[in-house]
Order: sequence, then structure tokens, then C-alpha cells
Amino acid sequence: MKSVAIIGAGITGLTAAFRLMERGVDVTLYEASNRVGGVIRSVREDGFLAEFGPNTILETSPKISALIKDLGIENRRIYSSPSASNRYLVRNRQPIAVPSSPIGFFKTPLFSTRAKFRLFTEPFARRAPANEDEPLAKFVLRRLGQEFLDYAINPMVAGIFAGDPARLSVKYAFPKLWNVEQRYGSLILGQILGARERKRRGTVSKANAPKLSFDQGLEVLVSTLEQRLEHHIRLSTPVRRMTQKDGKWEVVSVVEGRDSATNFDCVILSIPAHKLADLEVLASPQVDLSLLRQIYYPPVASVVLGYRREDIAHKLDGFGMLIPQVEKFNSLGFLFSSSLFPNRAPAGHVTLTCYLGGTRSPERVSLCNDELFRQTEIDASVLLGAKGNPVFRHLTIYKNAIPQYEVGYGRFKDLMTQIEAQAPGIYFAGHYRDGISTGDSILSGDNTATRILG
Repeated sequence: MKSVAIIGAGITGLTAAFRLMERGVDVTLYEASNRVGGVIRSVREDGFLAEFGPNTILETSPKISALIKDLGIENRRIYSSPSASNRYLVRNRQPIAVPSSPIGFFKTPLFSTRAKFRLFTEPFARRAPANEDEPLAKFVLRRLGQEFLDYAINPMVAGIFAGDPARLSVKYAFPKLWNVEQRYGSLILGQILGARERKRRGTVSKANAPKLSFDQGLEVLVSTLEQRLEHHIRLSTPVRRMTQKDGKWEVVSVVEGRDSATNFDCVILSIPAHKLADLEVLASPQVDLSLLRQIYYPPVASVVLGYRREDIAHKLDGFGMLIPQVEKFNSLGFLFSSSLFPNRAPAGHVTLTCYLGGTRSPERVSLCNDELFRQTEIDASVLLGAKGNPVFRHLTIYKNAIPQYEVGYGRFKDLMTQIEAQAPGIYFAGHYRDGISTGDSILSGDNTATRILG
């Protein structure tokens, strides 16, 4: 029977551990902090539910549904409200609903007539060379034009990566988009033909995937995994060193201030890349993870505000609102949290989740808490008609929030692939390897477990 060490008890490590444990594998999960779940954490105060990190999981794969079923928490799963289907973008300092049909697109004031008719030329835009690592901004300018970059792609990238389209790589940050162009030569043709292929595979695009959470927030998922893995988890136990010995891996962790060594057949590395860079790995040939320190993680502040319903003029009839950089607001965008899921606010109140900082304005996260609240409330006042003071406030700051798959990210991917080949038994998994969404991280853990079992 194989033995597997998993370093990092975020959602990736928890998922991998659960799938391995199910198959009788001896699993030990090391976590340096005093809790599992990483950025997934929920808190309920005064009737408001605040998420510290992500608010939803996109159900893009049957593997996500299967995990929830196998954990026995299907009855606690909730999908986003159908009435919260609108998505808003800001233009001319006003939130405008994103059109959901071709007719609506040609009527929307979000884009000029010139930008709309530019779409007809998209199938004729040249395909980029397959070996070019192109910035997303250049890709969009080439195929769709400046206006779509400013008012669609820039805010979308801020909402997903808290990133900058001029720095992110199409090939690595949006690989499906890159593959569509390489295969079909057109995004429009790829959208039509790709839908058929996804249906055959049983997968769903992220744009169309159901959004889910749980009755008490996403922490329900990680707390259930923790209960099932209780005897396999070592909290407050950082790993200092890994040494390759006789076909196995000796993992040295710190237990109550003293080194403790245990041998394993395999090791899954699922902590953030900037922490991996400090891990000492002794093997032949040499394994050096210091390059991973160059992966950029911008800081992000998550601000949750609770208001009386009558103090918000906007209908809040949607998923949320993204803010283009050219509109010059403080925030990256708002989620209408209490419109998405029930019981996120007490009766007669609403909950909003706002994000600040990121690659767009990393310096903003260094502001004092009161100033971060003030800037968020100013944006809520202008864009959502908020008046008076919120009755609930919650702030979480991540100094290293989301790995940026920037141009040149291939060197990191290549390094991980090379190490896995040269040092059998090491597996890289998590948001720095397989995509940054919560769903991506679940699939990364599940797929890595499958690789080991295979």
C-alpha cells in the first residue's frame, strides 16, 4: 500500500487526501497553520454571512458534483438564485447589465456601434503563431479592439485574477481561449463548435457553469473534509525539508519545536508557490524550487458590507458588478452576495462583497482598515446608491492572494514537469499549476490523486 504525504491543507490537498484515503492509501496531510481550508473560510455575525475568500464554486465538471455527493453534503448545497443572473459592467460611472442575447448585445449602451460591428471582422483576424506567448491585451486588441479590452476584458480579468491583461498570458492564464484560436482560428466559431465538444465530454464552460455554495458558506465543504480526514491531518506542523532516500521521500516536519522525520512513497506539494520556493528538497539530480518565488501574487483586500435594504437604491438583481480600470474607481468590483444565495443577510438587509488592490492598485491594500472601508463605501454610494453607514463590516487582507499566470509562465510549468520526471514521487498540485478558481483546485487535487493511484 502506498503512503503519501500532502503538504498544504487547502482545498486541493484536502480533495487529494480524501480521494486517496477512499482507496485505502495511507495519507498524512501537513498544514503549517492552525486550520485547514486555506483562503476558504466563512463567518456568521449578527445574521450576516461573510466569506473570507471565494464566494462560489463553478460546477464545471462531474468530479465536483461527485465530491459533494461522496461527502454526503448534497442536502446542504445551494445553487445561485435564477433571479441573480444579471452581470453588470460600469460605463460612464453607471452599472449596465451585460446583454444575454445577440439582440440585446446590439441594443446595449455598453459598447459603441463601431465596436459592435468590429465583431463581424473577428473570424478574419490572423491567428497568432503557436509558439508565441502573447499577452491577453495584445490578443484582444488583435481580435476585438480597444473598446472590448477596456470595458469587457479588463474588468473580467480584475474579477478573476485581480490581474492586468497587459501582463497575463493568453496561453497560460486562459488556455481554453488560446486553444480555441489555435484550433478554429476564430473565437466566434470556437464558441459554437466548442459547445458541442463540451457536451460530449460532460463538462461545462465557466461562463455557463452553475454557481454553488452551501447553507453556511463554502467552509461547509472544507469542514466536512476535515471531519472525514481527522486522523490524517497534522495542524501547526510546517514541513522544513524533503530528502530522497532509497526510492522513498523522507519528510521532515516541525512538531512542538522539534524535527520529526517520516518516510513516504509520494509527496503532493499543494502549498502556494511562494512558500514552495522556501522548501528544501535534497535529491539527485538536484531539485531547486527557488524559481517559483518569481511567481507574482498581488495583494487583495476583501471587504464585506451589510446594509439595510432601503439604503441601497440598486435592485441588486444579479451576480455582481465589475469595474473597468478606465472608470477610475477604488474597487475592482462588487458581488451581490445576498442576492446570490439565501441567508447571507438578516431580513430586510443585504450583503455586498467588494475587492480592492490586485495588480491594478497593490498599494491600496496597505491603507488602514478605516480607509479601506471608506473607499469601498464611496464606490457603493456612487454605483449602487448606498446611503448612510453600513450596519455590518468585515475585512480580510491577503498579502499574497492569487498567482498571476503572466507572460513567461511556461518556465514555471516546465520546471514542475521536469522535476516530476527527474524525481519520481513528487507531484505539484494547486492553483499555481492547474488554474486559480476553487473548482480548478478541486479538480487539481482529484486528478493528482488519480495520477498516484494509476
